[in-house]
Amino acid sequence: MKNKKNLNPFLCSFAVFSVLILLAAAAAVSLFYYIFSIPKPYGLSRASWPQMFTNGFSAWMDFEGGAVQINQTGLSRLDEYGLWLQVLDESGQEIFSYRRPDAYPVHYPASELVSLGTGAYQNGYTVFVSSFQDSEKTCCYLIGFPYAVGKYMLYYDGEKISRLLPAAKSAAVCAIAVFGILIFSYTLWLSRKLSVITGEIQNISRRVYIPRKERGMFCGIFTALNQMDSEIRQSDRIKTETDRVRREWITNITHDLKTPLSPVRGYAELLAGNREEDAQTVQEYAKIILKNVSHAEKLLNDLKLTYQLDSGAAPYHPRRVRLTGYVRELVIDIINDPAFSSRSLEFESSCQEISVCLDPDLFRRALQNIIMNALVHNPPDTSVKISIYRNEQEHVCIAIRDNGRGMDETELARLFERYYRGTSTIEKPEGSGLGLAIAKQIITLHGGTVSVKSQAGCRSEFVISI
Repeated sequence: MKNKKNLNPFLCSFAVFSVLILLAAAAAVSLFYYIFSIPKPYGLSRASWPQMFTNGFSAWMDFEGGAVQINQTGLSRLDEYGLWLQVLDESGQEIFSYRRPDAYPVHYPASELVSLGTGAYQNGYTVFVSSFQDSEKTCCYLIGFPYAVGKYMLYYDGEKISRLLPAAKSAAVCAIAVFGILIFSYTLWLSRKLSVITGEIQNISRRVYIPRKERGMFCGIFTALNQMDSEIRQSDRIKTETDRVRREWITNITHDLKTPLSPVRGYAELLAGNREEDAQTVQEYAKIILKNVSHAEKLLNDLKLTYQLDSGAAPYHPRRVRLTGYVRELVIDIINDPAFSSRSLEFESSCQEISVCLDPDLFRRALQNIIMNALVHNPPDTSVKISIYRNEQEHVCIAIRDNGRGMDETELARLFERYYRGTSTIEKPEGSGLGLAIAKQIITLHGGTVSVKSQAGCRSEFVISI
């Protein structure tokens, strides 16, 4: 698929301004016609049309035998536009009328005739005055229009206007030119700004963006760009760190898998040889193979469980459990393990039997991982104590305390990170780096929390709150 051509910001801005100018011109013309026009039976006309019509109506008037005569065309026009006509003699007395409303008199003083010429809309009509003269006599006539037409007279010095008119035309041309230059300059400036913004967006994608000062008309845009760049860089750092830790973990887990697989392969080759081995030797070889296979299975199960917990696919079946007896049985099972039969492991509970809702298998895995961590990564003479109590918030807590080697601030900060293996794993390299991460995930799944306090060279304390 071909990429669409990028629109030129200058042309876009020019088009926008052109449309705005056309809209403004259309609005001005519409406003002019709205103010300076009146409706007629066949459409709109200029508001000066009534005065022009009145002045030209004399063409349809005549005197015959001393009486006013209106030809048929004039009467038709009056009927067509809904107008009325009143003809007055020199004294202001009516000598002819056509459709005159009763609200208007048959005689007008001279002063009233003058006021009618500039009078406003009243009694449903605006009255316009003109005069008619032929060889016999002179008279004036009134025509009433059913439109609210405003009448205003403007007086000015004609000589000055005639001198200023050329200058006004020149000023108008200059104003239009200046306006055009301003529009062009603004469009050019806006185009450059848009080009800068487009370039900065491209710089963000290429990771070469330099944060800009957040000021001016485009302050909000640069604020958003700076924030976007910061978030992308932070995401890149997290991704880089995650990739680094994952590579380290893959290296470690590969090495850890090779460790149990090497003796399995070696002893299997011995058993597969042609030499006849006695039953006791075969049994010893089989025990070694089974031990290393179990270790490899544990590593793989840890990896599987952590990704199940991450994706929400871990088997979770909570039910009511008597916590004190449940933890006591776990401690007894660990003590009965030959690998830890000589270790100092204590259990106590300051609470009566407590019933809690948890998944027995998953929670056992989490609690066992923490206890085993305290046993495996501390000297053999370390004492481990497990206790159950209620804290000040009446939450049920399980504490695992030891007087072992403790941890420094660096280890504490990364203790629950997946793939992280502390400094003590140099001596005990069997761990996968997932045990404590899995424990925290399981406890969180149960709606609980786990915290740890430690002092290097002295002690450690894990507290599970549920």
